[in-house]
Amino acid sequence: MKIFCNKELLNHAVQTVQKAVATKPQLPILTGIYLLAENDKLELHATDYEVGIKCTIEAQVEQPGAVVLSGRYFQEMVRKMPGDTIEISSSAEDRTIKITASSAQFNLLSLPPEEFPVLKQLTSDNFIIVKDNVFKELIKKTVFACANDEARPIFTGGLVEFSGQNIKMVATNTHRLALKKDRSEQAANDVKMIIPAKILTELGRIMTSEIPVDVKIYWLKNQVAFEYENVYIISRLIEGQFPDYNKVIPPSFATNVKLNTKHLLAAVERVSLMARDSDYNVIKLSFKNNSVTITSNNPDIGKACEVVEAAIEGNEVDIAFNVKYVADILKNIDSEDLIFSLNTPLSPACVKPIDDDNYIYIVTPVRTS
Repeated sequence: MKIFCNKELLNHAVQTVQKAVATKPQLPILTGIYLLAENDKLELHATDYEVGIKCTIEAQVEQPGAVVLSGRYFQEMVRKMPGDTIEISSSAEDRTIKITASSAQFNLLSLPPEEFPVLKQLTSDNFIIVKDNVFKELIKKTVFACANDEARPIFTGGLVEFSGQNIKMVATNTHRLALKKDRSEQAANDVKMIIPAKILTELGRIMTSEIPVDVKIYWLKNQVAFEYENVYIISRLIEGQFPDYNKVIPPSFATNVKLNTKHLLAAVERVSLMARDSDYNVIKLSFKNNSVTITSNNPDIGKACEVVEAAIEGNEVDIAFNVKYVADILKNIDSEDLIFSLNTPLSPACVKPIDDDNYIYIVTPVRTS
């Protein structure tokens, strides 16, 4: 194998597939990145059997071939190489791979390519095409609400629903729930699937085009695959029954409060300086007299209080929340104003942008003494 390729392209490809390199592998080969050079293309593959990522870039291929290199060391080398062009060549005598750029040269031991589980395209008649800007927005607005606790795997993914031209994405950790709706240009059969949050997050990171680009989504019983530009990602779906999220959304509210999003976020972040400790990560909100008073109290550090103007319709309410759950939604609302809707100090509240009925966030309050 002997190839020449652009350093920036190679670095981007390595960083993309690196997310699927196994950190605690069942097999040593899964710690590697598989490189296949042929037809003036270089394919990079990585997989940990849960997730597989393939990225294809242009390359000048003088001798086709396949090698597997340590994901950890190859990534660092490519990132720090000087110059604009990288040469990768294999030696017939031994298992070393020579990587050269400008004045720098590395010799890396390779792993046997025939042992690598090369990614195979998912062949399925079930697919839908969604614009990347639409799908990225669905991810950004919901996935932050997923659980991190692997003990309850069903909540570590986002529920994606296709019905006709409607798309919904829902995420919850049982204490909060984010739901975003949109439409696709193409209709699909009704389908629901729970996609791991780390895959959705990675997709959101990859999708960076200036103009809308198609994302092709394929699925089978327990697998999903995404085709986007030169990247192909395949993942297992999370199996199980996602709870009926409609039951979590209160049908009506006794109090509706209109607030400026930026002003509220800034105040919450300032007051939360006292509420960062895990035992005292709570802020209290008092809605009365056309204002909201935000307070936090940490016996080890001190207290904080700030008042934000508000337009209140309905009953006065005093309520407390995990500060992270409030800050997270405020960071994801793009509208200038939002509506904070409440019933009682112990019933779920709703936060939504004033001009977007397709986005809703439900958060459960905290009991305080």
